[in-house]
Amino acid sequence: MAKNIMIQGTMSNAGKSLLCAGLCRIFKQDGYRVAPFKSQNMALNSFITESGGEMGRAQVVQAEAAGIAPDVRMNPILLKPTTDVGSQVIVNGVAYGNMRAMEYSKRKREFIPDVMEAYNSLAAENDIIVIEGAGSPAEINLKQEDIVNMGFAKLVDAPVLLVGDIDRGGVFAQLYGTVALLEEDEKARIKGTIVNKFRGDRAILDPGLDTLEALCGVPVVGVVPYVHVDIDEEDSLSERFYQPQTRKLLDIAVIRLPRISNFTDFSPFERYENVSLRYVDKVADLHNPDMILLPGTKSTIGDLMWLRQCGLEAAILKAASAGTLVFGICGGYQMLGKSICDPEQVEAAGVTEIAGLGLLDMNTVFRGEKMQTQVSGHFENIPGMLSGLSGLAYEGYEIHMGRSQQKLPPLTNNQNVYGSYVHGIFDAPQVAQTIVHALCTQKGIDFESMGSFDLHEYKQQQYDKLADAVRSGLDMDYVYRVLNHQA
Repeated sequence: MAKNIMIQGTMSNAGKSLLCAGLCRIFKQDGYRVAPFKSQNMALNSFITESGGEMGRAQVVQAEAAGIAPDVRMNPILLKPTTDVGSQVIVNGVAYGNMRAMEYSKRKREFIPDVMEAYNSLAAENDIIVIEGAGSPAEINLKQEDIVNMGFAKLVDAPVLLVGDIDRGGVFAQLYGTVALLEEDEKARIKGTIVNKFRGDRAILDPGLDTLEALCGVPVVGVVPYVHVDIDEEDSLSERFYQPQTRKLLDIAVIRLPRISNFTDFSPFERYENVSLRYVDKVADLHNPDMILLPGTKSTIGDLMWLRQCGLEAAILKAASAGTLVFGICGGYQMLGKSICDPEQVEAAGVTEIAGLGLLDMNTVFRGEKMQTQVSGHFENIPGMLSGLSGLAYEGYEIHMGRSQQKLPPLTNNQNVYGSYVHGIFDAPQVAQTIVHALCTQKGIDFESMGSFDLHEYKQQQYDKLADAVRSGLDMDYVYRVLNHQA
């Protein structure tokens, strides 16, 4: 069986996911077969594997860093929030059903056999498993039924490194407070602490690190610098949403829906030097973009109602009538149609039928069975602004409950309004480039001024950059001793 090491955090967004990705890359570089694992993940950004299973994108990124194909065994339980108090539960890639938070909390230990089967099969095929925790192990109201932090560490006898986020401040209190709230057997599992996202001269930290080691009784394994890497994130805490709203030569606005999902669909546009990709949730911030993107959502009807109430629907309709390129993906695509029906209350939004924006000749009906599959093909005879896509290859995945009441191609068009069910449709070579080129032509801008890139090579460079930062920040000799239970 594989050796294992677990990264737990003092809070959500402490940097666990990227640290695990960095370690996966390092172990791969060092010649090991390595796989990521997270027993339970809560995220709206999901991925469909080649076998048609659904999993969280954090483990997809970690698998890419490890040089292996994503596999639902890496994330056996995925929770996709549908309301503020409930989620759709995905078990080993398949939708199990919707549960309120309290119901899931009472029942989640029922899924331990599924979790252990997934973990053990991965461990039989690899040398090292890098395990990611969730939130904090010191959530004392949740510890009794825990299956993702110390509860899981006990099940697989995993040593733990605890990471805190110094960029938010209070990192010493984060780390010591977390350790102090643990039971004695849990404290014994922690083999070291990590200070993450540090900017500045490390010598300034040394007195605090010495005190932290004395208080926690374990070494500080390292101080990882704040590193700017362009690697997909998975949840609504994404820093992308809070970046300055600077508009560049080409300006693309993504409507930041309340339950936005799979926003990484749009990351290919961010890599052009003179293209701005802004996330907008107010009419006042929309301005006059060259392209409006409507993203996927876990609650299409609820978010369409929000779009209507906040005035963004009217602003999008006005922009579309003026010739602005509008593109919807999945739930955003459904919103662009004439109507959305939910007779079985699949989304539990309290509405059985609602009018869409009416920009595409399409009606959608929600049914209980989820569509989840990888897809690929070629665009055929695309009219309008994006006619340059015709004949190009695309690939991606579909993941939706709604069904359109007509057979649709991968891209549906009405003048300057387009939509598709395919997540990742902009990733294929030349697709994003063709769209940017079309926008440049419409605006009279030289396309060469945008810059270009090789997506696959770019991703590999980013994973190597992350690994370099993690390797330089951590005492990797000590990490290997932890792996071998020698620390």
